[in-house]
Amino acid sequence: MGKQGSLRNPRLPLENVKLPLGMTNCQSRYSENLSGRENNFGRRPFGGDYVWSKSVLLNELKNDTAKVGASKGNCSAKRQICRYKYMWLIAVVFGLMGSLFLLDSLMLSIIRSMNLQNSSSQRKQNRVEDKRGEFVKEEKTPILMYGRLLNLASSVLSEKELMHDSSTMWEEPYKQASAWKPCADKTSTLHQGKHSGSTGFILVSANGGLNQQRVAVCNAVVMASLLNATLVIPKFLYSNVWKDPSQFGDIYQEEYFMNLLKDEVNILKELPYNLQSVDIEAIGGLITDADISKEATPIEFIETVLPLLRRNGLVHFLGFGNRLGFDPLPFELQRLRCKCNFHALKFVAKIQEVGSLLVRRLRKYDFALGQIDRQLLGNFIPNNPSKQQQASTSQTKYLALHLRFEIDMVAYSLCEFGGGENERKELQAYRENHFPLLIERLKKTKLVSPADLRKFGRCPLTPEEAALVLSGLGFRRGTYIYLAGSHVYGGKSRMQPFASLYPNLVTKEHLLTPLELAPFRNFSSQLAALDFVVCATADVFAMTDSGSQLSSLVSGYRVYHGGGHAPTLRPNKKRLSAILSENGTIGWRRFEERVRKMIKEDQRVRARVFGRSIYRQPRSPECMCKAT
Repeated sequence: MGKQGSLRNPRLPLENVKLPLGMTNCQSRYSENLSGRENNFGRRPFGGDYVWSKSVLLNELKNDTAKVGASKGNCSAKRQICRYKYMWLIAVVFGLMGSLFLLDSLMLSIIRSMNLQNSSSQRKQNRVEDKRGEFVKEEKTPILMYGRLLNLASSVLSEKELMHDSSTMWEEPYKQASAWKPCADKTSTLHQGKHSGSTGFILVSANGGLNQQRVAVCNAVVMASLLNATLVIPKFLYSNVWKDPSQFGDIYQEEYFMNLLKDEVNILKELPYNLQSVDIEAIGGLITDADISKEATPIEFIETVLPLLRRNGLVHFLGFGNRLGFDPLPFELQRLRCKCNFHALKFVAKIQEVGSLLVRRLRKYDFALGQIDRQLLGNFIPNNPSKQQQASTSQTKYLALHLRFEIDMVAYSLCEFGGGENERKELQAYRENHFPLLIERLKKTKLVSPADLRKFGRCPLTPEEAALVLSGLGFRRGTYIYLAGSHVYGGKSRMQPFASLYPNLVTKEHLLTPLELAPFRNFSSQLAALDFVVCATADVFAMTDSGSQLSSLVSGYRVYHGGGHAPTLRPNKKRLSAILSENGTIGWRRFEERVRKMIKEDQRVRARVFGRSIYRQPRSPECMCKAT
């Protein structure tokens, strides 16, 4: 087989060669086929040399016309040969093309397989790395402050696991608690018809989270009654902290709220149309918290706000917080505030429905167990089970814990929690970014040491300390505990001591499916409302900080509607600090005695004293009636 361009098998341009009669069609078909083959396969196709040689062509040219018949016969024979050769060539071409397609498919398959293997290998590597990351997270060393007491608690709980639950903390320890009955829902004859001559309209924009806004709403109702004004349903300000656009009607039943209070306070959903375009600030009707002292008495409101209301017919309280919420307050106004908080503010159906799911899944029981259930869950939980259902269904008790150990509270306290230098730097950085006024104040005052702050009871309880209190009160390891509140500072490393003693720890995210929880995502106030429901209806409610709004409102709600059967556990942080300071020497029995005494003393049944919050301590003649 010669090289391309050699003298072997020379090719001539066929268009310049005159073929004999009868060969033209044969040559043209061949020429077309040849040009296609040359483009695809080069100078010499597979299967032999099918190009006419120069000598053959010259001999054909020398033939005279007398040999036309013989030429026709020869051409006919050659045409037959050409036909067979062309058919064979076509078969070869199709076969070759098929082979190329198969080869191409094979190469693509190999490439894809290699890519898939690489991708699979990468995914496996990523999963391994993720697993390693999770393992590292899970295995992060827990922060312990009271290792000895924690070991003692673990041993005692293990011993009691198979014993009968002997804890007395599932019930109120004092019978006097059931002597107080709700009675704030009675309508006072002093207020009937009072709002017929309204002095004007009051707008309120409440700030804060769910519970701070709840207090603001009730105080606004009292203020409208005091000034004989018409209250427009309060608006909730958007907070960069809470990041929740929810308004009153997204959380509470508007019609119910208005109807229950209609005989005492005139309430509208919206400002009348003719007043909606009024520039309230321009007419001097905008009132901020700076314009009214925090502990302002009713007289101050009458002297400051009432003239503006009469002059403009409209005032707007911007950022209205805990105003008109302090003693002294007239009996009827205090009673109205209780009526608003404990009766008029009912959660919307969406919150009641999902709240009932949470409660029923915790209890494993589908029926209302008391007045709190009926007040908070409405029609989403049946009142009375049938005898058959009552006999076949067993109730599981659960404890709800409001564990306040968020980073903002931890940083602001200036306490130390056993995390060493890294923790100190992290908390200091957070203070500098979020509490600049605190930093400036600290520069001008003498610092109290973290040890003294803990001694004085000013430090938030850690999850470890909360677990030690519960174990000291006799709650068994298998107790179901619902955890309310925000993210715990320190995450798993902080929660590990708690979970080691009480593994049945759940949140709303554990109890609800993603679909059930979806309508509440990105609405922190509505999520807080679910926590309120579960904490208020719990068999036992425990808190770690008595100053939080949720803890105060929930504990007061349980006192008001609980009928003396809704115990609340409130540690005295100063006394607890003294107990825990003996971590190295105190025996477990002594620890139990002191913790139980501390809790029971707080549970003593007392009437509200002057200056205490009516929301937290409703045992007062203005709110509750005491049986003689």
